[in-house]
Amino acid sequence: MFAIVQNGEIVKTSGSIRSLFPNMSFPASGASIQFKMDNSIIDVVDGEQKDQRFYWVTPANPSLQLINGVPTRVFVNTPKALEDREEVDEEGNPMYVKVLGEVDGEPAMVDSEERLVTKGLKSQWIEQTKGDANKALAPTDWYVIRKAERDVAIPEAVIAERAKIVSDCAAKETAIQSATTIEELIAAVA
Repeated sequence: MFAIVQNGEIVKTSGSIRSLFPNMSFPASGASIQFKMDNSIIDVVDGEQKDQRFYWVTPANPSLQLINGVPTRVFVNTPKALEDREEVDEEGNPMYVKVLGEVDGEPAMVDSEERLVTKGLKSQWIEQTKGDANKALAPTDWYVIRKAERDVAIPEAVIAERAKIVSDCAAKETAIQSATTIEELIAAVA
């Protein structure tokens, strides 16, 4: 994306220089560096966009701003919730998971007894950590099944490997639970 900057203001923007100057012909390789300088054309750069696994990243208003003379797409990086949240309606009443039921003898969605909960980042990352550990354990699960069914010993190396996976998972879960800021959570899951 390009912008024409004159007198400290963004005058016009476009995805191509050709559309900024529609009545001009350019060589196949496009506008030259000198042409861009002569016409105050500057490449638009992207501002900071934090990791979207941890932040809601949305365009600022206005999204295009001049920062240190450079046209920059600016973003608002809002941290996502760390903790689970029980949802409430506009009036503060608890919300419940909807299930298929009946109203006046007709099928309809009705409230269940289960509270509606939006999972926070901690719950999401603990679930992912447990899933990763389960995937790492899966190739050696057959040793455990064989031991339970036929009492065949599990090799010591397999026992040690499985114990390390379980221990690492537990340590990571503890670090995730202990996080009080997004930065601490990022460090815990890195």
